[in-house]
Amino acid sequence: MPLFSLKSLLSHKDQLREKTKDYRRIVLIQVVIVSFGLVLSEPLLADSKSDASKLIISIFSLFAAVYAFLQWDLLRNFTDNRIVLNAILIALILVIVTGILVEFPYYQIIQVPNRQAYLLTLRGVLFPIEVTVISFAIHDLFSGSHMTPDKLWGEACIFLMIGISFGSLFDLISVAKPESLGVAIELGVPNYAECVTYSFSILGGVDSGLQPSRLIRNISILEAVWGGLYGMLIIGKLLGLPREEEKPENK
Repeated sequence: MPLFSLKSLLSHKDQLREKTKDYRRIVLIQVVIVSFGLVLSEPLLADSKSDASKLIISIFSLFAAVYAFLQWDLLRNFTDNRIVLNAILIALILVIVTGILVEFPYYQIIQVPNRQAYLLTLRGVLFPIEVTVISFAIHDLFSGSHMTPDKLWGEACIFLMIGISFGSLFDLISVAKPESLGVAIELGVPNYAECVTYSFSILGGVDSGLQPSRLIRNISILEAVWGGLYGMLIIGKLLGLPREEEKPENK
């Protein structure tokens, strides 16, 4: 029996418990990734070839790989479509393996003649997967008639996922057109970290100090509007739901 079909055998409470655990794990990884982008990007911007930068890139890449797998694992809570799940899993494995072979900071196993095209392909594969997971997660979050613990973790997970996915989109644009953020940054982890920082600056209403291209600036407005709208929808929907344990018992 395929791994993802095992969840269909769980009871409703077990499914909620499993989903809560999946949300909680992915939030933890998201916090690590965002922290790396916001706090530890300085060495990468200064010199991506230094020993400190190589260590940061290695750790960051490890957590990014775990995050990619956890997104797929979270998706298994929302759909049993084998084609979708298998296609995403295969795509993630190919991206992760290729990334390790090309981006390993201590020794580059594979040399790519066109780094820009390579990064564009990887980002072009990952971003639609992030959007797919977010779509399923939002649908799940706003479904149901009772407040359950998984929805609270899901709220945090989706918010952080939105920030990271917009960072991925900004990075994708920067790879297609370098210096779109308004500064010259090395493509790869350094640019991605700066894009994540910029994305959460937009969500947090903080001035990033950057002068991005018109395209990124306009997308940033959409992100800011979506972030505010998401917050209002969460307050209006989730706070109005009764807790599951308050469900009246049948007599």
